[in-house]
Amino acid sequence: MKPDLTMPVRGRGRPNAVDEQKYDRKLKRWCEGIEEIDSTLDFKVSSRGWCYLLEEHGLKKGDFDTAQRLINNCRKEGFLPFDICCEDEGRAAEHVEDIDDETAEKFAKGWVEYLRHQVHEKFVPISFWDDLDTYVQMTVEKIDLKSLFSSVCEPFRLPLSNISGWNDINSRVAIMSRFKLWEERGKRIVLLHCGDHDPGGLNISNFLRSNLEDLADQVGWWPENLEIDRFGLNADFIRRHRLTWIDNLITSTGGNLADPRHRDHKKPYVQNYLREFGARKVEANALVVRPEAGRKLCLDTILKYVPEGAVEDYEEKLAREQRCAHHEIVKLLRRGAADAQNK
Repeated sequence: MKPDLTMPVRGRGRPNAVDEQKYDRKLKRWCEGIEEIDSTLDFKVSSRGWCYLLEEHGLKKGDFDTAQRLINNCRKEGFLPFDICCEDEGRAAEHVEDIDDETAEKFAKGWVEYLRHQVHEKFVPISFWDDLDTYVQMTVEKIDLKSLFSSVCEPFRLPLSNISGWNDINSRVAIMSRFKLWEERGKRIVLLHCGDHDPGGLNISNFLRSNLEDLADQVGWWPENLEIDRFGLNADFIRRHRLTWIDNLITSTGGNLADPRHRDHKKPYVQNYLREFGARKVEANALVVRPEAGRKLCLDTILKYVPEGAVEDYEEKLAREQRCAHHEIVKLLRRGAADAQNK
């Protein structure tokens, strides 16, 4: 029997025992349906991202906020696994103990085998970007996109950051420091960005440059030569993949850009958006319902700046360096064994 993905809703008034039992059964089926969808995904999404996935199964756009709260409540109550949603790495705990569950002998043998056969793979004396004329980083506006794009960016050793409003100065400084390093080495520098389709999202290039310039004096790097390529979400992609619109321009701080009383309402970037698209938007989270199309969009954008064979060329070059390291490790282990025998 296929799980029911209709979001359970309590009736008006004070529920009786029978109504509560019916609601609990519906909630259980709903959670089973969410877990079934999760078993088909190869990436994690946020509670907001789940709303977009459930929209494909009948959830109404107007019920997104309710569904998001219900998903988080179900995680708290144990009806859904905690990790049904991706973790905000900025909130993850540090210094958690990792206890060994093996004997000292097994532990020692394991490390010796690791030294003999694997540790050389950790040797990375060269950068992927050394032989390229361009250095690229990527930012996204939602944690769902970081989860979705991670597997695409990883082979290119392409730094991927979730900026989500640029609240964290440290993340901006880290991005700028990497650009500074590679620009000083003569590289063309490019920032790729994917975010919401709304007035701020379409004006993001100006916002991004301004936010970097705010810290330029402290970092000692100015983004005057930085190329910013906003590759999504764009109207043509939204139409082609039938992503759904939200009928408001409410911002993350609760203001409504469509309201003439909003302080930014009359700014050109807002007025231009309203004339072309009206008071509606598409959140970047919507990409989770078209993961393959989203990843292709990401890869195609990277390949505008990075040669298609660059990953293979780098892997071959790195493997040669690692083989040299492996040879040196084996030589030292043999010398150590000979010295031990001679004592």
